[in-house]
Amino acid sequence: MSSRSTDASVIEELFTAALAGERRPLARLLSHIERGGAAAQQIGKLAFPHAGSGYTVGITGAPGAGKSTLTSALVSQVRSDGLPAAVLAIDPSSPYTGGAILGDRVRMQDHALDPEVFIRSMATRGHLGGLALAAPAAVRMLEAAGRPWVLLETVGVGQVEVEIVGAADTTVVVVNPGWGDAVQANKAGLMEIADIFVINKSDRAGAENTKSDLEHMLDLSGLGHDGRWRPPIVSTVAHVPSGVDTMWAAIKEHRTFITDNGDLEQRRIDRADEELERIVRARIDAQVRARRDTPEFVAAHAEVLARRLDPWEAAEQLLGPD
Repeated sequence: MSSRSTDASVIEELFTAALAGERRPLARLLSHIERGGAAAQQIGKLAFPHAGSGYTVGITGAPGAGKSTLTSALVSQVRSDGLPAAVLAIDPSSPYTGGAILGDRVRMQDHALDPEVFIRSMATRGHLGGLALAAPAAVRMLEAAGRPWVLLETVGVGQVEVEIVGAADTTVVVVNPGWGDAVQANKAGLMEIADIFVINKSDRAGAENTKSDLEHMLDLSGLGHDGRWRPPIVSTVAHVPSGVDTMWAAIKEHRTFITDNGDLEQRRIDRADEELERIVRARIDAQVRARRDTPEFVAAHAEVLARRLDPWEAAEQLLGPD
């Protein structure tokens, strides 16, 4: 038996065990997804028919906003409804694999012994497509493994995190009291993706001003008119916790709203289109890189360097006319 077929059979065994509720096989499958390659593609094919019934909640905001503490408190709300939950912490800078990063483990230690809670940190491993492709595949694997609620938490507000978390079914943007956070949220593009705003650490001075600023921004955006959803603004103190039950109620209300008006289905259609485009683009990029060492590419490159051929003409020689 070839090593490739052996690897495939191992993946199938891990997948079967994960669907039966075993945590360690699930963790190993997520590690394969993180690394990419043939194993990740096989897991994607296995998970796809079993996924789609879960619901994803993205939680993002500036570093230090208390997202991890808030996520931990939200997990408690999910569990109080008797539902399993998973947390996927998006951390592009983390060099580690094999479970949540230390910070997440410390903040979510209340759930460490709960078999119905699965916490995982995901960082790009440098493979083609990176987190943009690995995150949705990981969500599908978690859904297939019986997690109806998947919480995507970001470490920061970079472009990658905003893209991934903004692709959740419901996106929660967390800010702290102070006008600066509201301005930062607006500049980072978070206003456009927010379904719910949470002012965490709302026991601090400036919370009411922050709420007024956000209300003003929402008024300017025109959200809430013509039957459109207007993001509610929820005040929380996550470490108490206070207000998290209101946040959980707002998430469920948003889910009902976008399910009833068909927006949830359209969001998922758009998400599938975007993911397919990313995969095709990644495959094309891989093919281009593979051709860099071919004699034809080397020759064309030399002609460009010698200024006997312009780059567009060189590309046409390599690929043919448009």
